[in-house]
Amino acid sequence: MELAELIEELITPTVESLGFEVVRVQIVGRVGRKGQGEGDALLQIMVERQDGAEMIVENCAKVSRALSALLDVEDPVPGQYTLEVSSPGIDRPLTRPKDFEAYAGFEVKMETDEPIDGRKRYRGRLLGIKDGMVRIEIEEGEREVPVGSIHRAKLVLTDELLDFAGRSRD
Repeated sequence: MELAELIEELITPTVESLGFEVVRVQIVGRVGRKGQGEGDALLQIMVERQDGAEMIVENCAKVSRALSALLDVEDPVPGQYTLEVSSPGIDRPLTRPKDFEAYAGFEVKMETDEPIDGRKRYRGRLLGIKDGMVRIEIEEGEREVPVGSIHRAKLVLTDELLDFAGRSRD
């Protein structure tokens, strides 16, 4: 299991007890090994409210304080690092199966770990997810991509997405 996955497993109960969900845990930069020098890593934790309401700065600060205390005690990251807690934003990453369903109809960019039918990058209209396959409409037609093979996926910032984000805040 990767370090980011271990950290996500460690922090999820705390994040959920505060009324939020973990969207993504990512470590950017170098992480040193315990006892072998310092790292200069950035630990990015992306969260959203369980009730779907808008994230505000105070929400991120609340989660950050709770996680700082937990991470200080558990010490899962070797060396020094900076903790950054943020919201997913409008052009959010899609990291969980439920994200691919919730944002069906919007334009997405996806990249797979390995080529599927000769391609690793996709851009098109997200059609949802069924039986572990993310469905996307691209110029060449509908494609299905196994959710487990997706390395990175995010919404594309479009007028349609901006309109949707504006309506959901009202």
